[in-house]
Amino acid sequence: MPAYMIVTAAIRDREAFIAGYGAAAAALIPQFGGEYLLRGPGAECLEGSFGEGASMVISKWPDRAAIKAFWNSPEYAEARKLREGLADVQVLVIDGPDLVTPESG
Repeated sequence: MPAYMIVTAAIRDREAFIAGYGAAAAALIPQFGGEYLLRGPGAECLEGSFGEGASMVISKWPDRAAIKAFWNSPEYAEARKLREGLADVQVLVIDGPDLVTPESG
């Protein structure tokens, strides 16, 4: 069953974040079997206190094990250092059905 990683990021320096961490993480995602479904800024928070104006990233993975292999890899540990001081993030993982997207038919 596929698993999805949902990231909410309150970014303080968008240009530095994208040029450093964003580029490094994006290069690793496909190496570990993931694919982006959504990446974008400007989330609207309807309830709660985290997320107003934040960037959201949703990625699809073959399973939780693939996410954990990515998350715990030495390569991602190096990439994660590039966002230090640039953003506050919340990362969730959830199993779910295979989502049909316009690109996948």
